[in-house]
Amino acid sequence: MATELFKLVMSANTTTDTNPQIEKYFYNLSEDERAGDTVTIPATEFTDDAGNTMTGNLTTASTDNGYYLLFVNGVLQQSSLFTVSSGGSQVAITQASTVPVSAPITLAVNNFAPTSSTSVTS
Repeated sequence: MATELFKLVMSANTTTDTNPQIEKYFYNLSEDERAGDTVTIPATEFTDDAGNTMTGNLTTASTDNGYYLLFVNGVLQQSSLFTVSSGGSQVAITQASTVPVSAPITLAVNNFAPTSSTSVTS
C-alpha cells in the first residue's frame, strides 16, 4: 500500500462583538483657569451625560482596548495636546492660552469589551 497523507477537514466560524462603552464628560473653560499655557481640570469639575457634576474620577481608557477623544469648542484635538491622569482624577490641556473663555470642552472615553465565540465543525 502506498504512503498517504491524511488531512482533517474542519470548518470554523468565529463571531466577535466589540461591545463599545462610551462615556462623555463636559466642561466650560473659565477665565481664572486659563492662567497659563496648560490648564488642569479636576474630574469633579466635569459633568456627565445626565448633567450631574462628577463626584469621583473620570472613567479611564482601558489599555489596548480604549482611547480618549477631546473636543474644544466642537473641534477634535490631537492626542499630544492633552493627557488624562492614570486614575482619571484630572485632564491637562496644553497650549490652552488659545482656548476661548467659556469654550465647551468635551472628553469622550471609548472602551471596548470584545467577546468572541467560535464554533468548529468537522
